[in-house]
Amino acid sequence: MHPRVLEVTERLIARSRATRQAYLALIHDAASDGPQRGKLQCANFAHGVAGCGAEDKHSLRMMNSANVAIVSSYNDMLSAHQPYEVFPEQIKRALREIGSVGQFAGGTPAMCDGVTQGEAGMELSLPSREVIALSTAVALSHNMFDAALMLGICDKIVPGLMMGALRFGHLPTLFVPGGPMVSGISNKQKADVRQRYAEGKASREELLESEMKSYHSPGTCTFYGTANTNQLLMEVMGLHLPGASFVNPNTPLRDALTHEAAQQVTRLTKQSGNFMPIGEIVDERSLVNSIVALHATGGSTNHTLHMPAIAQAAGIQLTWQDMADLSEVVPTLSHVYPNGKADINHFQAAGGMSFLIRELLEAGLLHEDVNTVAGRGLSRYTQEPFLDNGKLVWRDGPIESLDENILRPVARAFSAEGGLRVMEGNLGRGVMKVSAVAPEHQIVEAPAVVFQDQQDLADAFKAGLLEKDFVAVMRFQGPRSNGMPELHKMTPFLGVLQDRGFKVALVTDGRMSGASGKIPAAIHVSPEAQVGGALARVLDGDIIRVDGVKGTLELKVDAAEFAAREPAKGLLGNNVGTGRELFAFMRMAFSSAEQGASAFTSALETLK
Repeated sequence: MHPRVLEVTERLIARSRATRQAYLALIHDAASDGPQRGKLQCANFAHGVAGCGAEDKHSLRMMNSANVAIVSSYNDMLSAHQPYEVFPEQIKRALREIGSVGQFAGGTPAMCDGVTQGEAGMELSLPSREVIALSTAVALSHNMFDAALMLGICDKIVPGLMMGALRFGHLPTLFVPGGPMVSGISNKQKADVRQRYAEGKASREELLESEMKSYHSPGTCTFYGTANTNQLLMEVMGLHLPGASFVNPNTPLRDALTHEAAQQVTRLTKQSGNFMPIGEIVDERSLVNSIVALHATGGSTNHTLHMPAIAQAAGIQLTWQDMADLSEVVPTLSHVYPNGKADINHFQAAGGMSFLIRELLEAGLLHEDVNTVAGRGLSRYTQEPFLDNGKLVWRDGPIESLDENILRPVARAFSAEGGLRVMEGNLGRGVMKVSAVAPEHQIVEAPAVVFQDQQDLADAFKAGLLEKDFVAVMRFQGPRSNGMPELHKMTPFLGVLQDRGFKVALVTDGRMSGASGKIPAAIHVSPEAQVGGALARVLDGDIIRVDGVKGTLELKVDAAEFAAREPAKGLLGNNVGTGRELFAFMRMAFSSAEQGASAFTSALETLK
């Protein structure tokens, strides 16, 4: 093993010892000797099976059969989740074949940052992760289940499902992906039209035509944003079947993988004699593996929020510094948009997960000795699935990349490091993803231009007020202020200015994802302005240095003068409308970005 990977793992184990032991004691106490439904009172059990058919009722009375909870984020408005419409019936049929039962235990909401981008609904996006965790807990609360299948893909959905499932960590749990849509127009073409529209050089009709050709069919969006990063991390953590992440929807192979997932989770139950609950799969080693894979592929910066929150749900105290220290030694092995021109289908075709995992294992960058839903050891994930005369089989994956413009071996990595920086200085602590930022743009020192709304920046651009070097400070966008919406509305305008030769950067207490692009952006800055962070006292014209090479975020203003300034007021009128008023209690409870921007952090910390 690489010494840095071992060092980070060992200190993570040491730091988390008390909370992890308390967590394991909790889930071991919850795991009974037999099916939990067998311990229910007769009336309770009767309620739980009343809606089942005669065959399933009979099976559920036999305690040697498994009852599998199905928790789904299906809705037919969002392309990534639309394929899940047919999964429950596929799963139930597969379970009946082996004498077990599937019950649709509950649904979770699934919202799309792409649909709500720049709209008031985006302020519910990150809080929806907590709602999904709560929905998952409600679905699993009936004590009727021996195992669970989680159906979810996109941005907040998988982290929310994980957080909820881990609080029922005594249940064997398998995540079932739906797969990416087939490729449409290239991501570069899409980005070019967006940028031309921002400059007034493309009509709205041209923009709409481009977007419709990019997002055009069922399945996950094909760029490497948060949704596809979710899938990749679930597989590296051993929570998918090997090679399941990026198989397109509505194909025979996708259907076969769903069928096998249903049957495989029963093999992990107490009844099977091979008990493996999710709480024993997700441990310090599997979390380190997930961060290594995140860096190796230039994955979404949203996971600097999600992975600490997921870790906390399993009693593990993961920090940004852990993540940054791993980034220093993990080479970048893939270039998928926005880090390159290819999409996730091209990544899959070039060698995909089996090649990536083999390379990282051989370089000593992943822990092999981990639990997975496919058995002990991550080397099982160097294989990929195929249909052989209609039967699902796994074969060794490719040992060479088919296209080194997309996916490379460690020996010829795109970069020697993963590209995540912890940004620290007198403005606070944040993160920057430098893997998509050209070296000549990674350091910007310029006067601040302060905004408290994305539309204000757009209006200033259109008025010609931003034709200069500057650092855009977008504040009061943190979790306690307005729920920490994603801030991509600014990206095309800042990209245009950078292309015109101006030095531009972004500093914000808000959130951006794997689609952040080419602008140097210090994001997730904590403490946020809403709770007295330094960003609340920045003025137009203050000189700010954003150094993505050294990882520094410095305001060049006399310390005494800065301390004497009156903090700016927060946003007004941002907490009513589009249901935002319903989330006021959650905003007040949110932890800092570095703690996962979670409403549950303080509650979980008390469980020691």
